[in-house]
Amino acid sequence: MSEQNVQLFQKAYDAFNRRDVEANLALMDDDVEGVPRVAAIESSYHGHEGTRRWWKDLLDAFPDMTAEVGEVRELGDVTVGAVHLRGRGAGSDIPSDQRVWQVCRWRHGKCIWWGIFDAQDEALKAVGLGE
Repeated sequence: MSEQNVQLFQKAYDAFNRRDVEANLALMDDDVEGVPRVAAIESSYHGHEGTRRWWKDLLDAFPDMTAEVGEVRELGDVTVGAVHLRGRGAGSDIPSDQRVWQVCRWRHGKCIWWGIFDAQDEALKAVGLGE
């Protein structure tokens, strides 16, 4: 199962880079919860409609955002991956170039929860795997 979850993680980002929201949603549980880095401002996103809204919010701000997946580790039903994000602000054209850590919790081949964090230790702590 572990390699399958790593492949699912990669497929989710491949769909993002192609702007194929339907392919991404096919990997998400109907009740998926997503917690972006700015969750304190935006709160979390729930279900497929929430996922669609997250895509819209992100791509409205950074229409050319791309993601390059680096190392992805499988820790039981969780994947933790380093992701390099690049894009330019829609209104400002200011470049954004950042490395984030995404955690996904999987069940039966579907993502049931995901979160994006600035640091790997934050990501691990969010799913009870860090100190």
